[in-house]
Formats: sequence, C-alpha cells, structure tokens
Amino acid sequence: MGGKITYFFLATVLVLVFGVVGLEGVLLLMTGEPAAMGMGAVAFVLPFIGAWFLRHNTRFARDAHRLAHALEAEGGLPADEPARTPGGRVDRDAADAVFARRQAETEDAPGDWRAWFRLAVAYHDARDTPRARKAMQRAIALHDDKPVPAA
Repeated sequence: MGGKITYFFLATVLVLVFGVVGLEGVLLLMTGEPAAMGMGAVAFVLPFIGAWFLRHNTRFARDAHRLAHALEAEGGLPADEPARTPGGRVDRDAADAVFARRQAETEDAPGDWRAWFRLAVAYHDARDTPRARKAMQRAIALHDDKPVPAA
C-alpha cells in the first residue's frame, strides 16, 4: 500500500510540475522574442510528452499488479526465491540460478502468461530491468489476448 501512496504522490507532484512548465512555456511564447518563443514552444510541448509517459507507465504498473493478483489467486505467485546478501540485495549467483529455471519454464510454455510473469520477476531479481519490462509486457499481452510485442 505504501508503494501506491508514494506513486500517487509523485505522480501528482509531476503533474503539478507539468502545469508550471506549460505555463512558463505560454509566458515565453507571449514575449515576442524569437529565442524565447522557441524555448516557450519546447516548454509548452514537454508536459504533453511527460503526461504520455506517465500514463503509459501507470497503465503498465496497473496491468502488472493485476496479473500479480491473478497469479496469487491461483497460488502460482513466485516466492522470494533467491538468497539475499546481509544488506538485503539479491545474491547475483542465486538470481542467475532462478533465472535459468524460469527461462527453461518459459521456453517449454511460450504461450503461458504465468511463465512470462515469473520470468519477468527473475529478470528483475537479476537486475535486468529492460528485459524484465519486456517479459512483463509479453505476459500482459498474453493474459489479455492482445498481440504479443516483438522480442
């Protein structure tokens, strides 16, 4: 629950920053000076790009959370398998061993969203965030019967 509150708080602050940047862009556009107007145009467009990224990431997090709940209801949510260092970080060798097992599971059932979800968790534990995100996107697409993103 704390993660959701933090995410909501930071998203709210980000939207406020978008508003301030957009307002500054409008003020720069109204100066009439070419250089200021150019900077104003960029400052006016940036909040729209930021809002698109925020919406995209929020949807991704919501969908991944929905899959986690579905997998938990089935009893298939992966346990916190890899051993941890005394500082609490995942041990790299243990994460690699879990990853190898999850990768083999995914290769055996490439159309199973559950296997892709567990592979995404293994990628995350191995600190490979880009691949974790791609695996989770594939799990979401398979779960929702949408076209699967290219590998």
